[in-house]
Amino acid sequence: MKLIFCYQFLIKNRLFLRIQSANLKNHPKISLKKPTYPISEMLYSYLTEYGRNIIIPIFYEDLLRFSGSFEVFDKNDNDTMWIRVIYPDHERENIDLNLKKIYTIMHSDGSDFAIPHLNVDAIDYCTFGNSKPFRVKIRNILNDNYTYLYVKKADASRIYGLELEELLSPNKVDFLMYKDTLIEEHILGIPGDVFIEEHLPNLTVREQKQISKEFVKFNERCMIRLLGDMRSYNYVFVVSHDFDQVQYRIRAIDFDQQSYEGALKIYLPQFFKENSTLVKMVEKSLQAESVAQYKNEERSLLAKRARASHLRLEKLIKCMMVDEISKPEKILQLRREVMAMTKDVNFRHAKTMGEILKYALDFVIRNYENVNTYIIS
Repeated sequence: MKLIFCYQFLIKNRLFLRIQSANLKNHPKISLKKPTYPISEMLYSYLTEYGRNIIIPIFYEDLLRFSGSFEVFDKNDNDTMWIRVIYPDHERENIDLNLKKIYTIMHSDGSDFAIPHLNVDAIDYCTFGNSKPFRVKIRNILNDNYTYLYVKKADASRIYGLELEELLSPNKVDFLMYKDTLIEEHILGIPGDVFIEEHLPNLTVREQKQISKEFVKFNERCMIRLLGDMRSYNYVFVVSHDFDQVQYRIRAIDFDQQSYEGALKIYLPQFFKENSTLVKMVEKSLQAESVAQYKNEERSLLAKRARASHLRLEKLIKCMMVDEISKPEKILQLRREVMAMTKDVNFRHAKTMGEILKYALDFVIRNYENVNTYIIS
């Protein structure tokens, strides 16, 4: 039986588990600045067809007109890399109203009924990273519940990443785009770096095994769908209470590095030094056979999701195949490394990142179907 994406160095000799924090010289290198890629007409049409492209009353540039700011610190007085922005009074009233309208568009029918009950408590700006987002805290004054929205400059890489998360992962994402502005929902969870430092040491052995399983599956899913740069601060731990236990899930929150870099290692969270604590826990908690089992489970689930949403996924991949979302030298490098790993000659024909992803998904689905046929017969 042929295992999908079954690397010889990930299963047999257990190099998946051998990430030493002291050996930092070999960890993946991320480009200092990824360029922002515009939304193509073909992708714009796709987003319109599936209800992502909706007229909104405010744009990213409108929020850049702040007149002052101050740093935001966490409960331990650490710099959060966010600044709280201040707008002139004549600007703030209009900005607040339009942000409330965006909230009703995302969470309701877009009517003005709820607007009197909403308040914009804070608008924060982050200069760290590619997207330089605004984080908007909106509170319901009737019950004091609040949520966050993120306003960003639209980038084709991130749009593809968000859509692929919707179609190929167990998670649902909600976002809107209009012209060059992207509005994203807040993804609930404990930031990975915070969870690793503050919560991981206090978990039971059983919980550590569960998180080890989740990390193996998360690692596999990121690699197959070419989602890069999943360092600990780019994903969250989602904690759910079942009737007799606590469940942990790992969920990506940053999609800027979708199908951009050329090195295959960048699409495998296991190779980042920021994740070395989790990798050591996997080595301690799971046997090689369990790692192989969980990898195969995730490949099968991803293949099922791809088949279940094949019409929409096919349209998205067609957009991606003709879109420019990376550099030629990175495409050639990734094509070469993936072909060497899979031994699939189809990758030889890939000229764009979209085509590499297409052949990767075809490879997974084809092998999944072969395995199922073998089992049935």
